[in-house]
Amino acid sequence: MRFIDSLESKLGRFAIPGLVQVIAMLQLAVMILSLFMTKEAVEEYLQLIMLDVRLVAQGEVWRLVTFLLVPATQKPFMALLSALFLLFCGNILEAHWGAFRTNLYVFAWVALALVLNWLFFVPLPTYFLNQSLFFAFATLFPDEEINLYGVLPIKAKWLALIFAGDMLLDVIKSPLLLLVYVYGHLNYLVSFVRFFFRKGLQAAKVTDRRSRFQQASVPADSFFHQCVMCKKTELDDPKLEFRVLDSGDEICSVCRAAKKSA
Repeated sequence: MRFIDSLESKLGRFAIPGLVQVIAMLQLAVMILSLFMTKEAVEEYLQLIMLDVRLVAQGEVWRLVTFLLVPATQKPFMALLSALFLLFCGNILEAHWGAFRTNLYVFAWVALALVLNWLFFVPLPTYFLNQSLFFAFATLFPDEEINLYGVLPIKAKWLALIFAGDMLLDVIKSPLLLLVYVYGHLNYLVSFVRFFFRKGLQAAKVTDRRSRFQQASVPADSFFHQCVMCKKTELDDPKLEFRVLDSGDEICSVCRAAKKSA
């Protein structure tokens, strides 16, 4: 997009290289730290770093950054997998997009989190950031294989469909969750709407071109079967059945019946 290209030319030097990877490592560090704390201490610590615009207005400005470090899950093994996923996706997305566009994608989600918290005082879990980054990766590299749980190879597109299916089941159970999921992935939806439109348009063009090629290569009056006796084809009578004679010629069911009765 020209607008983003213009922004990158002006602000690209301020991009933070490896931003996603840093977030992933710090999320993992927070999770490891929580393992050595009591449940009450963990809750107090997370409350200290979570986003709350009311407290930001009172001077606790660190929350504008530290809320990104809250792990996507409180389960240690899943937090480790999430961090490794984030590292993997971050490396590939930055190699494909560059640091500036990757930063812009992340900061767009940060803006969504800030707006939601400012309007409704509701935190937007980092789970949505991690998942939106993975959806971006799966859209750009659908056939890339990922070792799920370190052992099960699965293509990115199928894993993304599993995540999407899980969200669909949640929405079926509670339709209001649709608003939450759409908002939590709005940076992904906005970023890839042109991509999907262009891909759909390209697929339609390919289908039309293939159809026109097939029509041009196969004459409308062509036939596949022809009776050696009456010269009728399946175009003359679709109900005709044809059999192959020992000579290699074909004979229709009418002529075959007449030949038998003669």
